[in-house]
Amino acid sequence: MPRLTLVRHGRAAAGWGDDLDPGLDDLGRAQAESVAKALEEQGPLPIIVSPLRRTRETAAPLEARWQSTATVDPAVGEIPSPSEDLAERAGWLGPVMRSSWDDQPPELHAWRQRVLDALLAINEDTVVVTHFVAINVAYGAATKDSRVTCFAPDNCSRTVFDSDGKTFTLVETGGQAETRVL
Repeated sequence: MPRLTLVRHGRAAAGWGDDLDPGLDDLGRAQAESVAKALEEQGPLPIIVSPLRRTRETAAPLEARWQSTATVDPAVGEIPSPSEDLAERAGWLGPVMRSSWDDQPPELHAWRQRVLDALLAINEDTVVVTHFVAINVAYGAATKDSRVTCFAPDNCSRTVFDSDGKTFTLVETGGQAETRVL
């Protein structure tokens, strides 16, 4: 059974309603170094990242330690907003995150299914550097929880699942913290 370690990206230099693709701030870079050090002895393992800067920058110290290159997979990317207008985007996210998947439109159900399909298709132990809601998608599938936000994974926390290709088993819940996106 493959073991998937889902790492939430380090703290971004800007919030959801401030920048479409921020990199990491100084704390986020330190968090990325810390998680790389914590994971170093488990690898080298394949690393998958979303296309966004904050996940790629979070994975960079681990790539350097393992002398590997992460695979970019849009399927483990951020929840898609209906607008790129930053103000509209910020106003949209909070209500979505406080609701259930049952309340979401078909395009978000399709995104959620792409996240699940991508993670379930991984057939070897892998580190996936991804986002708050994507981690919640896997967590909700493993725990049969239909809320969009089942828990609040902290920046650079590690949430671990085993996968049989059809379902997830939660092995370890990553550290939790308050987040700026709620």
